[in-house]
Amino acid sequence: MKVLQGLQGLLQGGYQLHKAPPNHGGRQLASKWAKTEALMSHPGIVPHIPPTRRYSPDQLRSMLDVHGMVVIKPIVGSGGSGVIKVTRTAQGYAYTLRDQTNRFASFEALAAALKGKTGRRNYLIQKGIALATVNGRPIDYRVKYVKTNGRWEYRSLVGRIARRGLFVTNLCQGGDMVLAGEGIRASFGPAHVKAKKHKLRELTVMCTRVLEQRFPGVTHLGFDYGIDKQGRVWIFEVNTRPQ
Repeated sequence: MKVLQGLQGLLQGGYQLHKAPPNHGGRQLASKWAKTEALMSHPGIVPHIPPTRRYSPDQLRSMLDVHGMVVIKPIVGSGGSGVIKVTRTAQGYAYTLRDQTNRFASFEALAAALKGKTGRRNYLIQKGIALATVNGRPIDYRVKYVKTNGRWEYRSLVGRIARRGLFVTNLCQGGDMVLAGEGIRASFGPAHVKAKKHKLRELTVMCTRVLEQRFPGVTHLGFDYGIDKQGRVWIFEVNTRPQ
């Protein structure tokens, strides 16, 4: 708790994020799948994208057999709404939605229960990533990158710490915001801050070039990154209406 209070204090005291009035006049792309597919076309980006598939029960079974933990999320959606963590355990299967976990003895029972949650919405599946933590709470990172007068510039680079008991880090779900460098420092120590921030920026520039070429007219991008417990950087998704 003291670590988190100290990080939040930095935001309240001499360190201010560059905030601008919301302006999403650029091209909008709602489909997470379309953006992920575009990024997977670049060989330098692919190693940083968790294995991702369109959702189906067969794909879910296959990915659970390989990875043991996956995350399914709506192809169109925001704020962490509808995101479900699914795991394969020694006793069977389980899924977690917000702070509720349900367990099943068979895959068929799991798939039937998930059908009741997903309905007719289209979902995708990603390999689950064991994120680094702050005080035992998962942390990920949001990089906001905006094109103004023909030039791309960073608007913010922050960490988002999940509310205790949740695996999603979204601020609208009770997560806490800290400066990215301080989040990295709390997870890995000060020696890793410079290199990890450099990697986030490097990937942001690389991904932006791909997306701008594939989808001309994009001007507002919000990149969601994770850093796993081994220090590897992952790209979870890109938003064209970043908050």
